[in-house]
Amino acid sequence: MISLVSSLFFAVWENTVQGYEQKLLEHVAGTRFEDLDSAAIKACKTFIFDSIGVGISGSRLPLAASLLETASNWGGAQDGAVATVWGSGLKLPVPSAAMVNAYQIHNQEFDCVHEHAVVHPMAVILSAILADAEARQVSGAELMLAVVLAVDVATILGMSADQPMRFFRPGTAGCIGAAAGLARLRGYSKEKILQAMSIAYSQTGGTMQAHREGVAVLPMQAAFNARNAVTAADMAGFGLVGPGQFLSGEFGYFSIMESAGNAPEAFALLGREWQIGRISHKPFPTGRAAHGTLDALMQLQAQHGFSAADIDSVSIEAPPLVRRLVDRPVLPSMGVNYAKLCIGYVAATLLLTGDVGVADFDEAPLADAHRLSLAERIRMRPSACDDPNALAPQAVTVRLHSGVEYHKEMLAILGHPDSPLGRERQTEKFIRCLASARYPMDSDAAHRILTQVDQLDRLACVTQLTELLTPELQLDHAIC
Repeated sequence: MISLVSSLFFAVWENTVQGYEQKLLEHVAGTRFEDLDSAAIKACKTFIFDSIGVGISGSRLPLAASLLETASNWGGAQDGAVATVWGSGLKLPVPSAAMVNAYQIHNQEFDCVHEHAVVHPMAVILSAILADAEARQVSGAELMLAVVLAVDVATILGMSADQPMRFFRPGTAGCIGAAAGLARLRGYSKEKILQAMSIAYSQTGGTMQAHREGVAVLPMQAAFNARNAVTAADMAGFGLVGPGQFLSGEFGYFSIMESAGNAPEAFALLGREWQIGRISHKPFPTGRAAHGTLDALMQLQAQHGFSAADIDSVSIEAPPLVRRLVDRPVLPSMGVNYAKLCIGYVAATLLLTGDVGVADFDEAPLADAHRLSLAERIRMRPSACDDPNALAPQAVTVRLHSGVEYHKEMLAILGHPDSPLGRERQTEKFIRCLASARYPMDSDAAHRILTQVDQLDRLACVTQLTELLTPELQLDHAIC
């Protein structure tokens, strides 16, 4: 009866579906794994293992343990299809596992980003799709196709915007993308794929106010949307019908949440360019908007040999989005999320230590008076670029006490596809991430995971990978 009613609804509802919704539907429903080129397959594997690494590292934060304990109280393995919470000894129902893993991926600002779209796609997408894939015991190729398609949807939505963000785009676009990928993973009909995306829009959310204030709920907005993507796919599965014009309608995504001035150019990329290959690595656990400054400072120090003690001031020229995201004053008592998005703090950390790592946002470094003093002498100002969604170009000028100045312009920032992070540094990041986890995992464990990801398209079942994402713990070792 439900199926008949749903079909009748869809016959009417389908007539309301227009341009952009239909383009996404045709792309998600019509693409096969065989359509992916070798570059897309390689990039998909690369950013799956990168995201798993930062997700396991994210278990180190106290709030991650609190979230895991809370989610466990909502229901455990006995309550339905289950998936691994990375870096723990626990399995949870798919929506809860997706939620916890998404938080762990994004809670240290260490996850990859699509710069043109201004979307961190893998936090919401991989956490939701890998949890569902594990519970359903699908193949590695099926997982990869779902991830690639989900990234396409999320990033095409992001690239469509021609105005600054008001809502938290990694969450909103990520939720719709993840729902599309989940629907494809489950083998849904075109009707249900479209409904999954529509229902995802009906419950997606996340505000840039959390980013502006640098509060702890910021990465949780990725977690909310990973959970919501799973529930959207579940509800589409039993026949719930959402609005047909969820993108283009009077109260659709492109009216309420985002602008669509660049949509014609963005949607033209569907089927022509796999967006998984346009994602950027984060070499440092901080906002991607800060990476141009960090990359420039590393190069200038290496070239000219000055130390932090030699510096009088640092001046950064940056586009509007960069200033909006990370140009905030250093404070004597900054929260972790605020400090990760404070250009003065992260730049001072790099100049003093030669790197920026996850431990640089622990209590002691955040209170380091020497670091805070240097941070106050690092300033950002507008560049000639007025693109509201651009992260580059950036330019950095270091002035020494002697009066000497060094200048560096950055057109492509380390980790961008045009300035890629090599495999050696990718692997080093992954090993360091696992070592930093709440329950550290050694380099042998890291290489076992990397081996499985490298052959992911040939795995008969993704559990061959997910069974490796749990640390070896003593039986009496409490997780929560």
